[in-house]
Amino acid sequence: MSFRWSLVIPVKTLVAAKTRLAAATGPHRTALAVAVASDTLSAALACPAVARVIVVHADPAAAGPLAALGAVVVPDPDRGLNTALHAGAAHAVRLAPHDGIGALQADLPALRAAELGRVLEAAADFDQSFVPDALEVGTTFYGVRPGAPFEPRFGGESRAKHLGGGAKELTPDGIDSVRRDVDTPDDLRAAIRLGLGPHTAAVAALLGLATGPGR
Repeated sequence: MSFRWSLVIPVKTLVAAKTRLAAATGPHRTALAVAVASDTLSAALACPAVARVIVVHADPAAAGPLAALGAVVVPDPDRGLNTALHAGAAHAVRLAPHDGIGALQADLPALRAAELGRVLEAAADFDQSFVPDALEVGTTFYGVRPGAPFEPRFGGESRAKHLGGGAKELTPDGIDSVRRDVDTPDDLRAAIRLGLGPHTAAVAALLGLATGPGR
């Protein structure tokens, strides 16, 4: 790979985060949202191919902890997910115009740096590419090579949208943690089996959940 990557992670307002986990997490829902984003960010920053992570945030309660972990934080323009990603990508271009730009979902609590590295190595060969989620309906990563138009199509059945937009689908072996986003209790259990990052594991322990082999 002849270039490194700026990754953009969008983080919702905490009151709106992880609503489908509300019944399972009770008063710990917002703590879980911050923890999941923290583990996603930490794994991304540990990947050698990643030069920086830009968090587009809609809530100062999340921005502070994520900035402390090393994120560059920019405000969310509050006009939808793809607009937030464009705002982060524009900031990335100002910082490093010769880097690739990737959009990474914030809810990957089992993310491994090495597995993300495999994705970025594969993505470097295509003007635009994406990774489908574990259900093969949504998208967990979308990336473009330096200078290529950044056209994320997240929301709803985004796998089909990215395919329709000409992005290359990436499904190399050994990237389970990149595909395992967490929206429901079943998703969380699947992430636990992969092994949670330390922030999410701490909250899961408060919920009385076994936390898997660790990252």
